Amino acid sequence: MREARIAVIVGTRPEVIKMAPVFRALQATAGLVPVLCIAGQHVALMEQALADFSLVPDVRLPPIGDAGLAARLGALTAQLGAALEHLRPALTLAQGDTATALAGSFAAFAAPCPVGHVEAGLRTGDLAAPWPEEGHRRAIAAIAALHFAPTARARDNLLREGVAAERIHLTGNTGIDALRATAAMPPALPGALDQALQRAHSAGRRLLLVTGHRRENFGAGLAGICAALAMLATRPDVLILYPVHRNPQVDGPVRRALDGLGNVILAPPLDYRAFVQLLERCHIVLTDSGGVQEEAPAFGKPVLVLRETTERPEAVDAGVARLVGTNPVRIVAETARLLDDRSAYAAMARAVSPFGDGQAAARIAAIAVAYLQDAGSLAMGGQGGSGSF
Repeated sequence: MREARIAVIVGTRPEVIKMAPVFRALQATAGLVPVLCIAGQHVALMEQALADFSLVPDVRLPPIGDAGLAARLGALTAQLGAALEHLRPALTLAQGDTATALAGSFAAFAAPCPVGHVEAGLRTGDLAAPWPEEGHRRAIAAIAALHFAPTARARDNLLREGVAAERIHLTGNTGIDALRATAAMPPALPGALDQALQRAHSAGRRLLLVTGHRRENFGAGLAGICAALAMLATRPDVLILYPVHRNPQVDGPVRRALDGLGNVILAPPLDYRAFVQLLERCHIVLTDSGGVQEEAPAFGKPVLVLRETTERPEAVDAGVARLVGTNPVRIVAETARLLDDRSAYAAMARAVSPFGDGQAAARIAAIAVAYLQDAGSLAMGGQGGSGSF
């Protein structure tokens, strides 16, 4: 039986998390030989995620350093181009909107090798927010052969941009696959942190889980977020937990503003299993992260989005997330409303999952088989239909 090699490219921790279910689904599919290729974008942050999902890279490229965006894109494209020239895959899969995703997609396109874009079609309509991610994903859409859209809205965005309907596949988001698998794993919270949370719970303090690291919030935006957290920390009924990103433009300002405040824990970056446990245990999530906007609603946790726009409006439309921006007065007011108004909290604290049903990876694998069979890159077999989300 002729087999088809598929290059799975990741370069950041979120990409590892969201592509782990896809890689496993490809491994379990007869005729497919997935090759996990680790690019050099955020090497240190990927290691724990690789361990969490028991993934061993087949190709590991060297770190590219902290050069500017253009230099990073150039270095990643050169790295991945050389790797793909050696691997000669029948299909290359890239995820999301990172520099790695854009570089990997372009390197594959130049090979030439067809590109499958996982999490395709997300849009804010504003090239500056988020920057440069909005530009990255639009560029990938122009050259991808397969577009794996996580939601109907994402599919419709692609259709409006002129992508042929037969190239778009509604799959759900693979992040929900990863979330469900991880939630079933044994506890992984560090002991000291777990004890601190238990003490806070016993004292009637509700956990506010915060993540904030977006590039567009560097400077004034992050300062506004920190000012809001400092005000919220004066409440005796909350505990604020903020796992702080290692980027100096995040770590430095956050620690200067919040270190030493009562009711605030500034934790180092946590592994994915520990973070999923925190999502389950928290009361409210405040975040500028795209992935957390997908994950928290699945646990029935209200999400206050620390951005002015979002490429994931489905949670806002469902009433389980709210855009609050970075103005400290608004952040405090919206958080206090959820803390003090039970009906307002109950209206948002509903376990809904507009982003997927946990079967996205299986659909992607089935679609890949059908595509490769049609292209003559894979022998015909007895694979089932791809279905849709």
